[in-house]
Amino acid sequence: MKRIVAATLFALACCGSAAAQERLVVSLSSSRVAITSNFAGEDLVLFGTVEHEPAPPRSGSYDLVVTVAGPSRTLRTRRKTRVLGIWVNVDSREFVSVPAYLAVLSSEPVADIASRDILRRLQIGLDNYILRQHIGADFADTVPDDPFRAAFVRLAREQRLYIQNPAAVTFLTPTVFRAAIPLPSDAPTGHYTIDVKLFTGGKMVAQTDTGLDIIKVGFEQYVADAARDHGFLYGLATMLMALLTGWVASVVFRRD
Repeated sequence: MKRIVAATLFALACCGSAAAQERLVVSLSSSRVAITSNFAGEDLVLFGTVEHEPAPPRSGSYDLVVTVAGPSRTLRTRRKTRVLGIWVNVDSREFVSVPAYLAVLSSEPVADIASRDILRRLQIGLDNYILRQHIGADFADTVPDDPFRAAFVRLAREQRLYIQNPAAVTFLTPTVFRAAIPLPSDAPTGHYTIDVKLFTGGKMVAQTDTGLDIIKVGFEQYVADAARDHGFLYGLATMLMALLTGWVASVVFRRD
């Protein structure tokens, strides 16, 4: 009899735990951004809701973190020093397959959402996101205060390519939220991944993802395709245009 009662209680506990699970449903205002010659940046909006099936919402509040990572690039950071009155590059560090665009958007400062170990394990926040570097013969990440890493993140933030905003996510109701995703005018083209994590009580309880594409259209796309697919002809045409422009200028501004 005791075994039956214990088994019944265990089954009820499992059912209650399963019923308490949350699910995220998100939708992006636009999943495709077209860049033209007059593109001056754009703010996308991510809408979402927390669904509870079939259990009612938890009594505690939620926190949300949205991480937007742009196309991977291999970038280099150089350190300059003054030698005999001249600034020269003395050292450099290569960052391998790192996001060209990275935005960490949250409803609260990430340090208040979860513990440091959880944030590091889930790569939440610019300080916790893994940025692989080519160090000697190895590839590894470094501590956040590493001079090259700190300089890389600082320069990217100055260009608005790396962003961390603790007030970008707003809960319109206890279960409905919106997040503003800012895209600068020089946003890199390519595919962007959007990772959404839901927290309560310092623990992640749900996760989902979506994505968007940034592409060039019009004459800019034609020029980019020509430079990529027909490099020799593109270079030849560019040289001829430069010679023609110089000749026209010499004729127009010629002094008789």
